[in-house]
Amino acid sequence: MDENTDILDTARQDNVARILEAAERLFRHYGYAKTNVADIARDLGMSPANIYRFFASKTEIHQAICGRMLAGSYQQASEISRLPISAADRLRRYLHAEHQLIVTAMLDHEKVHEMVIVAIERDWHVIEKHIDQMHELLEEIIRQGIAAAEFAAQDPAVAARAFGAATAVMCHPQLVAQCLSKPNRATPDEITEFAINALR
Repeated sequence: MDENTDILDTARQDNVARILEAAERLFRHYGYAKTNVADIARDLGMSPANIYRFFASKTEIHQAICGRMLAGSYQQASEISRLPISAADRLRRYLHAEHQLIVTAMLDHEKVHEMVIVAIERDWHVIEKHIDQMHELLEEIIRQGIAAAEFAAQDPAVAARAFGAATAVMCHPQLVAQCLSKPNRATPDEITEFAINALR
């Protein structure tokens, strides 16, 4: 019974992964708006009804893809948060890595950017959950920086939220897209140092 259940779970996971991979490939190529469930089913050689066994709608597929992308961002940030370097240097690396991820993985691919903007505009819970997780990582880095006397004594949770807000222009896809090429905006390095100095 348990063995059969494991086989069914594995088969389901495999099908979900195949659907998400096909959907992301089509979204990247044709754009989110121009791709429908029938296109995804056709690409996989299955019927739309089979897709609906695993996902209730195209929106649900999109949410799952968005969740995977954000999980990659969180994994990167989590690894940086554990590096054996100063808290300030970890914050610098975190911001640089997040900014590069936005620029290379999202803005360099117009269709991916479209997917991200749709997700942000619909205010999905996966976005809010990701922000909360990133704030928790920042809070821990800042707490360690306070303990090491790198930063001034303060509430690390409040400081993490303020740090995130102050540097949003480096990590929010829409803000990055709008400000990247504007000569009258602060550079990523200037924003980074300003935010870190504010913690001191």
